[in-house]
Amino acid sequence: MLSVISLVGRPNVGKSTLFNVLTGTRDALVADFPGLTRDRKYGEGRLGSRPYLVVDTGGLSDEGEGIEALMARQAWQAVEEADAIIFLVDARDGLTGADQDISDRLRRAGKPVVLAVNKTDGLNPDLATADFFGLGLGQPHALSAAHRQGVRSLIDEALNSLPSPDEIAAEDVDSGIRIALIGRPNVGKSTLANCILGEERVLAFDQPGTTRDSIFLPFTRDGTRYTLIDTAGVRRRSRVKGAVEKFSVIKALQAMQAAQVTLLILDAQEGITDQDATLAGYAAEAGRALLIAVNKWDGLSEHARARVKQELERKLPFAGFAEVRYISALHGSGVGELFACLQRCHASATRNIPTAELNRVLEQAVHAHPPPLVRGRRIKLRYAHQGGRNPPVIVIHGNQTERLPDPYRRYLENTFRRALALVGTPIRLELKTGENPFKDKGNRLTPRQQRHRNRLLRHVKRP
Repeated sequence: MLSVISLVGRPNVGKSTLFNVLTGTRDALVADFPGLTRDRKYGEGRLGSRPYLVVDTGGLSDEGEGIEALMARQAWQAVEEADAIIFLVDARDGLTGADQDISDRLRRAGKPVVLAVNKTDGLNPDLATADFFGLGLGQPHALSAAHRQGVRSLIDEALNSLPSPDEIAAEDVDSGIRIALIGRPNVGKSTLANCILGEERVLAFDQPGTTRDSIFLPFTRDGTRYTLIDTAGVRRRSRVKGAVEKFSVIKALQAMQAAQVTLLILDAQEGITDQDATLAGYAAEAGRALLIAVNKWDGLSEHARARVKQELERKLPFAGFAEVRYISALHGSGVGELFACLQRCHASATRNIPTAELNRVLEQAVHAHPPPLVRGRRIKLRYAHQGGRNPPVIVIHGNQTERLPDPYRRYLENTFRRALALVGTPIRLELKTGENPFKDKGNRLTPRQQRHRNRLLRHVKRP
């Protein structure tokens, strides 16, 4: 699971500016007046030693009602769901009573807290942070988010307070095959979870939004260990309004990152929606093996079934690698077949592929359809080896590989998938161009050419 780091503090202390720096985006609006951020905004952190989710929150104030109270409620919700907290204060305002109240509540939350004293540019860092030792949150960290000063060391300190990647990996090994159940609200995720487990472990109700959090459900079937991650339904962003529901989106995205196989549930009676395509895109971008289960299949007419299959091909062409099964979670039909598919997908995503086999497939692919010419020179693909698993990464070395057209890349991906019998998993191609040994030699002559030139020069008459 990606760790969650929440940014909290009074209004206008620079939380949105820091959010944009950490995510490398401009997703959070920034202006020099308080209260601009009225909602939580989340993104993937790109600055630091490892990936994480960062949450920007509205400013915390002492207002007991109105929009400020709603903003505070969402901010404290983000604190409850976070793994670590960055508490921002303003060096130019100094220590305030509101800062003291926030720090008291953060200590009671029992989460790792990093105290960040922002807007210290042009100030003596020691003097700017001196007053904030009184908050009792440890060593204050001086920074200027607007000028990107001190941000890297700040996020490293926050990440160091979280479990190490090795500890997380050890937990992952013990959990068996991890499966994330993903889908829009009310498509039958919790019903399918109960059907798989054979008992009422998850609340299932005929109303969207029943599941609010990601629920980890370990079980064993036919001697194989699994962990089923039942997630909240992910709605279109414009329809996500409730404070709790907004954080459910983060939990669902986290589940995809934590899983080895994503099980996307679709509603056959409603057809394939744009949001279904968005979720499939999230799973493909995460690089996880993908199994699509079209639920509520029983009772559909032949015409309706044909329409759903056409929509799958038309709206999810980028997920052509995915396995597709048609089920009824309520009645259990087709559910038993999912496990064989899950195991095939997992085996393909985590398979070790011999280098000799990769080179054999590459040679056959190039012989059948040579790469195109670029400026009169043919792109040469020389050899391949595996660069990673889950998803399989195939590294191909050659000349001018950066000029390889996208259609030829897709041809190679499909060729490797068919030849290696990889099912249900995307393939990542990494193309690397080798160094040209004559790159820096210009028009330098060979020794033989030099000797011939010297003989000619001896016969040239001097003026």
